[in-house]
Amino acid sequence: MPTTTNSQETFKIGLCMAGAISAGAYTAGVMDYLLEALDNWEAMKKSGAPNIPKHTVEIPVIGGASAGGMTGIITAAALSDKIPPVQLTTLDPKNIRKEQPQNIFYHSWVDLIADDMFPLLLNTSDINQAKPSKIVSALNAEFIEKVANRALQAKQTPQQKRSYFSKNLKVFSTITSLNGLQYNVAFKSNNPDNDKYLINRHDDYGCFVMNNEGNKYNDDGWIPLDFYSNLNIDLAKQAAMATGAFPVGLKARPFTRNKNFIDDLSWLKDVTDFFPVQNDPHTTTNIDGGLINNEPFEKVRELLNDASGEKGKTYQKYDTFKSTVLMIDPFPSESNPFNPDDAIGNVIGNTLSSMIDHLRVKPATLIDALDSDKAGQFLISPTRTIVIHGVPKKVHASKAIACGTLGGFGGFLHKEFRIHDYFLGRANCEKFLRDYFTVPLDTANPIFVQGYQGIDNTPFRSLEDNSLQIIPIFTKRQASMPMPIFSCGLNWPIRVESEIDAFDKPLRKRVEAILFNLTEYSTLEKGLLWAGAKLLLNGKLSSVALNTIKKSLRDNSLLG
Repeated sequence: MPTTTNSQETFKIGLCMAGAISAGAYTAGVMDYLLEALDNWEAMKKSGAPNIPKHTVEIPVIGGASAGGMTGIITAAALSDKIPPVQLTTLDPKNIRKEQPQNIFYHSWVDLIADDMFPLLLNTSDINQAKPSKIVSALNAEFIEKVANRALQAKQTPQQKRSYFSKNLKVFSTITSLNGLQYNVAFKSNNPDNDKYLINRHDDYGCFVMNNEGNKYNDDGWIPLDFYSNLNIDLAKQAAMATGAFPVGLKARPFTRNKNFIDDLSWLKDVTDFFPVQNDPHTTTNIDGGLINNEPFEKVRELLNDASGEKGKTYQKYDTFKSTVLMIDPFPSESNPFNPDDAIGNVIGNTLSSMIDHLRVKPATLIDALDSDKAGQFLISPTRTIVIHGVPKKVHASKAIACGTLGGFGGFLHKEFRIHDYFLGRANCEKFLRDYFTVPLDTANPIFVQGYQGIDNTPFRSLEDNSLQIIPIFTKRQASMPMPIFSCGLNWPIRVESEIDAFDKPLRKRVEAILFNLTEYSTLEKGLLWAGAKLLLNGKLSSVALNTIKKSLRDNSLLG
């Protein structure tokens, strides 16, 4: 391997976490193993043990959308906490559903507040039964506040120092603002009273910087955040809930900030420089950040370039890159055949898909950066082999995770689905770090040349192509994927139809409550509406909904 006399540099990793809904359990599992691996490496360096790679890595930015944005903010809250990894040996084999409150990732995404969350989502406690009330979402979203309040709270004394996180770590979540930032384009018109073309821009961001010196605001839109001095924790909580507010399904969320946190942010200044926010503080009503930008890797890359000083495309070559984007995506994009049917239902579906796809279009320079042969970005996504009725089957993406059904809401049907995805995330991350998050064996990159200089690098080589690990793994490679045995007797969780049928009564009750409270009616009108709802629900609506759930589970081999 070539040698060099250049001074040692730190390799920087930007984490990008895509939207996932209940499959945030997968992202949480990836983060659990990633921190475990980095903690192990730090401990090995401090121990003075021989044959330890000497290079260093640093995470200066975490960005995400929806469940990914929420996980990023949860990570920020736990930077200095002890986080015992939830390994297979951690679980009680007689009760694998036992809570693990010592691990913030597991507790927030797997434990939630109940094993089966679906009855809570259908609960009508958020609807006033005594008189007509406002309906804020199709599902009851009260559990989100409980999880956010538990995970994001002021802390006492830091328990652990993790030097691989930047002291001034930047954490952001994408948000879709329903208010939008209004601006106008002036036209010379034959009607002087109507010479402006008004436009609303709806992409927004909750941007935070950790442990900023003196917790001072730098006039850049990045909100100082400190969990030990209770600085702006409430804003972080608002941003976390806002980015995960799935449209219609879950409650829209407010985000109230000082106007300068919006006006000063570079990502919005093309509007705010000319049309600054008027109200101070400014409150927006927001839904899921994934609607407009579900994989904000371009923003992570921009911040990485600032942190690493990289210019041009040096980050796309293994011999010169000083940083890379690591994206965690439980639902990586898949090519699906287009259905040209002009039936109105299909056209509505295609229209919504077209709008969302176009909202997420990246600039051409970033599309070019997605070339899989380039070094500037890596991806961890679900993959595994399942054995159903004795037949092994290799599955990927949404088919590999148990929470991938019902458009990502499947994990709320049973805790075992979330447990599976958490352990799959851990297993996929381990395999990824061992064999894919690597540089060529003959690299001339000075960071890794010096890092591996003078040691036996054999234990840190990929089995795929003999390349060198960027994050060295010190545990023994396991012969099979570590996965719990679930109540069905398999390492793949399966529910039975009777468990789904049990949702019939709460489903009917919630739909009745929604119909009854959509608007104010006279007593007679309410009686007629209630009677009609009962007839409708007792007829087909409930059975159609339950059959849809069953079909989704059956298609993913999750129903026995």
